[in-house]
Amino acid sequence: MNSTRAVKLTEAEIRRHGADRSVRDLRDPRHPGLYLRFWSSRDRGTWHLVRGKRWVPIARWPDLSVAAVVAELPAIRQRLLRDPATALVASGMVTVGQLLDWYGDRMSRDRSLSAKRKAGARSAIAQHLKPRLESLTVARITADSLDKHLMWPCQAEVSLSYLRQMFALLLTAFRQASKLGMIDGNPMAGMRFSDFTKARILPKAAHLRDVQLPELMQQLAPAFAMTPGDAMLALMMLSHGTRIGETRLARWADVSLAAAEWFIPAVHTKTRIEHRLPLTAQLKALLTRYRAIQQAQGYDGAYLFPNRRSEPLTETQASAVFTRLGQGAWTSHDLRKVSRTTWTDLGIDGHIGEMLLNHTLGKIASTYIHTQAMQQRRAALEKWHAWLDQIGFATIHGLTEALFEIPQNSLQATIGEASGHLTEFVTSEDSK
Repeated sequence: MNSTRAVKLTEAEIRRHGADRSVRDLRDPRHPGLYLRFWSSRDRGTWHLVRGKRWVPIARWPDLSVAAVVAELPAIRQRLLRDPATALVASGMVTVGQLLDWYGDRMSRDRSLSAKRKAGARSAIAQHLKPRLESLTVARITADSLDKHLMWPCQAEVSLSYLRQMFALLLTAFRQASKLGMIDGNPMAGMRFSDFTKARILPKAAHLRDVQLPELMQQLAPAFAMTPGDAMLALMMLSHGTRIGETRLARWADVSLAAAEWFIPAVHTKTRIEHRLPLTAQLKALLTRYRAIQQAQGYDGAYLFPNRRSEPLTETQASAVFTRLGQGAWTSHDLRKVSRTTWTDLGIDGHIGEMLLNHTLGKIASTYIHTQAMQQRRAALEKWHAWLDQIGFATIHGLTEALFEIPQNSLQATIGEASGHLTEFVTSEDSK
């Protein structure tokens, strides 16, 4: 079996000759020096670039298709000219599509990433990045080609914030592949999102404002009686500014009324950092009342927000809660945003507010601040819940004792005065 066959290389032609064991090598006169040598299994082979008597392996087939290896030939020849001793056996990662497949698989196996982040990356790759960039070769990626195939067309279809996320994903994929030697250099090195657009990415408009919270409390009070799970999910998020993901997964074992603390494990948080939230007297009363309702309904399980299978609500089920409550006017994230905004208006320290939200601290803050500031956090939440009491929260948690003095010159005093005329107060505002 010493035969070399000269053919016009195509995938179909390779497979046809793979069935003929008398053929060992294939070459194409259009591409001098390029050979494919079959393995003994005949369903795989190695691409070689022959220089004199030296056969240099450059890639494997079918990992690298005919079209891909032909596209890379000029770059491979240049590399051999620069360094004849260069080892050129490639991983098959020549096209951007192959790189994205590799990185997508890598992300799917990364235990440090949340399921939501993995799903988001998988969707961005499948719906946008691969359809637009799949056939481009890695070595030919330039700012101009990215702008032509991805950035400019996509800006007309998706939000700039989502386009920036996709760009960051692509940039990370190239950087990782380059670090691991999967590609020869990083053609995206030095590229920035601002190279492609100077448009400002504006934050999403808030659909809930502090002046609308009295009306929200009026809505949640009867909801707590009719659908306690729905109302409780909204109240927990509003009371603490927590994310929907970490709230829907809350377990009774992580709620300690004796220690007055709600513990959120790192595995449930977006930042992968455990989060400890003080429980005020109002929240302890609310949780006690809610647990009694669950037990009266025959549920004594592990989760605060179980579904019919006694498992925690799924992302879809939790989102459906806010579809029912918000009726399209606001979302779960609006509760977190209005909490943070009102904390500022109440004079709560900005750094404490960020800690309550479990945002990742900046490098300087992380270096110099080594405290969880639990007392300051508790004081902040006590002030916030006292403010909420003035607009109807007290009627829901059932704690009748006035626990906190509220300064008359704070924002809550204005709302407190208006709470006696809620209809007039709310209807004067634009609810959209």
